[in-house]
Amino acid sequence: MSVELPLWRAMGYFRVLALGYAVLRFFTAYREFLHPVSGWIYLGALTLWTLASTRAFAGPKRCTWPVLGTDLLFAVFGIVMSGFIDTPARVHAGAPTLPTIWAAGTVLGFAGKGGWRPAAFAGAVIGAANILGHGGISPDNLHNIVLLLVAGCAIGYVIELARASEAVLTRALQVEAATRERERLSRDIHDGVLQVLALVHRQQGDAAELGRLAGEQERALRALMTGAQLPERADGEADLRPLISRHADERITVAAPATPVVLPAPVAAELSAAVAAALDNVRVHAGDGARAWILVEDEPEAVTVSVRDDGPGFPPERLAQAQRDGRLGVAQSIRGRMLDLGGSAELYSVPGQGVEVELRWPRRGGDD
Repeated sequence: MSVELPLWRAMGYFRVLALGYAVLRFFTAYREFLHPVSGWIYLGALTLWTLASTRAFAGPKRCTWPVLGTDLLFAVFGIVMSGFIDTPARVHAGAPTLPTIWAAGTVLGFAGKGGWRPAAFAGAVIGAANILGHGGISPDNLHNIVLLLVAGCAIGYVIELARASEAVLTRALQVEAATRERERLSRDIHDGVLQVLALVHRQQGDAAELGRLAGEQERALRALMTGAQLPERADGEADLRPLISRHADERITVAAPATPVVLPAPVAAELSAAVAAALDNVRVHAGDGARAWILVEDEPEAVTVSVRDDGPGFPPERLAQAQRDGRLGVAQSIRGRMLDLGGSAELYSVPGQGVEVELRWPRRGGDD
């Protein structure tokens, strides 16, 4: 919902309440007017117009300039008419006009539609009608005109700021969404290519498996270049254990609970992909002879997957340097993936003592 719609709703309520106040004021004093019947006719027309334009004052799109122009005509006509149907003594004594504070709703409408400048214009026109048609230049008239201009311009300025802020926020959300989508596509392509290259490098697996993986990456790359949508992950729930266990081989040991670790299917798939990215880093940086251990812990508040290796480790500044160099493994394939899930990824390493990657996904309602 737009941030200014509550203001428009308040304007609609104000116009109806102001109409009721105008009718009540005239009812209590109509016997003192020279031509009370004309006043009742005007108020009847004003009532019909207010009710008919209630939907138009629900928002800036429906409240068109012709509607606001008609509203302004009703306000000006009622003010000028008050000077003719009321007694001169009452007019000079500062008696209210027929529309009374209903005219302020017109200024607010101009403010909501176009900002403080249209509000200042409408306020000036209504002020001129008060001076020329009802009472001339008097302290009461000047006081009311100043209040009308200040209120209209202030609300118009606030609405302009709200619209500008909303536009900036919308643009920022669009940029963030586009960035997150690019990162997701980069992770998918990056991880898939690494998988194929790792298989070729190790010279393991048959030609059919290699061809299948290469075909998947070709389709993914073509979808990325043409703007087509990549296949969405399945919904529902999945057991994390078989997804993690498929990474096991003669140098990778997996330890998981005996009972199913049931997670939303997209979460389980992303956790498995993050583990695969961590194992790819082990192969690249620790060497083919390095061993790795994967531990899956299923707790009531969170699921934690740890990947530890016996490689040479790395100094603390290496991760920051890798991100500056544009290498995506840790920044996007691991940490970015977990952040998108609402989880976290922590890396611990001491030179000469290997690396441990801890992936943690809090269950809904659990503690982070």
